Amino acid sequence: MGGLADVAATAAANASAIAAQVAPTAARAAGAGNPVFRRRCCDAAASAVEARLAGRSLDCSLVTGQTPAVAGTFAGETADYYVRYRRGYREATVDAVASALGLAHDDVVIDLGCGTGLLTLPLARRVRLVIGVDPEADMLALARRRTDATLAAKVVWCVGTDGDLPALVNLVGAGSVGAVTVAQALHFMDYERLFGQARRLLRPGGGLAVIANGVPLWQQDSEWSRGLHAALETWFQRPVTATCGTDRATQARYAQALAGAGYEVHEAVEQYQVDLTLDDLLGGVHSALSPGDVPADRRDAFANHITNALPNLETFTDTVRVHALIGITH
Repeated sequence: MGGLADVAATAAANASAIAAQVAPTAARAAGAGNPVFRRRCCDAAASAVEARLAGRSLDCSLVTGQTPAVAGTFAGETADYYVRYRRGYREATVDAVASALGLAHDDVVIDLGCGTGLLTLPLARRVRLVIGVDPEADMLALARRRTDATLAAKVVWCVGTDGDLPALVNLVGAGSVGAVTVAQALHFMDYERLFGQARRLLRPGGGLAVIANGVPLWQQDSEWSRGLHAALETWFQRPVTATCGTDRATQARYAQALAGAGYEVHEAVEQYQVDLTLDDLLGGVHSALSPGDVPADRRDAFANHITNALPNLETFTDTVRVHALIGITH
């Protein structure tokens, strides 16, 4: 990690560069005399030039369903599994969300809990700039690698959390953002606070999207999913209850909180099926485990334990219900 002076200088320089893309008012707010994000910017997984902001991570603990105490759950091998095996977002889904939010080509979007950029990058093809915010540096390093040359100037990757929204207002300016998106991450955030604070960022008619990208592999209504669930509980010797914010009751709470924060609430739903190989299924499970949950010398035993609990199928049909809550401001 660089010295405080270097970090502050880098943060101020990047703040000015980002602000210049967002709006003249934001550029004035984030000038050289306003060293925003001084306290959190770092270069843990990338050069100082790449460490552009500050914020938080995202997904549930498979075993407990609880929020991790600190960022880092998705570091190392878990981040690798995440980028290789996690479901992405179909073009139709991204189009529907962008349309519901009324996004235009000159809009700026903040993608909170962006992870490896599964939603960030498709959004960047539709707007002027996306600021991807996540607490896990390893996830952001992989997101950078996935960013092709055509999008490099349209995405900023930032280490940070939802708790940094007030600082983001200072950085980009109030009323300068077309949308704030949270894809498969809200269960790690203080959503009532987030919904209120996001309003200061949004331009008139802008909105907030909360997206649940299908229920976890171990919570589906199928023979193979029930077998996987039982195998995980047997292996870890504790209940596996995590729904990662995808259950109907949680989605209803989110919708009620959006309405309570003054948003006009809409929803969009897409459902599709995809066939998973055994490797896909095992990789998906590992993407939800913290590093060390299954030590390297136990990986083969873990894979055999899961395989033996599953029906003898060549592929496993994953039914994915993508549910987007859209809150529009007026």
